[in-house]
Amino acid sequence: MTSVTSPLAGRAIGLAAVPDPVFSGAMVGPGTAIDPVREPSDAVAPVDGIVVSLHPHAFVVVDGEGHGVLTHLGIDTVQLNGEGFELLVNKGDTVQRGQAMVRWDPAGVEASGKSPICPVVALEATADSLADVAESGDVTAGGSLFNWQ
Repeated sequence: MTSVTSPLAGRAIGLAAVPDPVFSGAMVGPGTAIDPVREPSDAVAPVDGIVVSLHPHAFVVVDGEGHGVLTHLGIDTVQLNGEGFELLVNKGDTVQRGQAMVRWDPAGVEASGKSPICPVVALEATADSLADVAESGDVTAGGSLFNWQ
């Protein structure tokens, strides 16, 4: 079983509340979403593993069991062309849970007209393979979001 922890401090809101049909419909995969604290912060790795995909607005870490976890920093933030995001790791790096991945400013994202809501998705998973999914309440960076069985 893989324990997936929050890459950000904020409030868990669940995927259904994400203002994007691809995420809210769990088309990318099951998981949850974080409404982040509105202050500059580092998004951290939700699992130990290898960075297989890295963009200013999103990253995927695959753990030793082959579980890929996508963290998407905001909605439609690809349109910001990396502005306001600073990559702190490289694709192919081995990272530890809690390691800083991307520095960003959720308030800046919001000021640019984009939603700072952050989906955290279990790629190529089924909804019934996740347990203890946080869909409400405050979360800390590194706090439990869900377990992947």
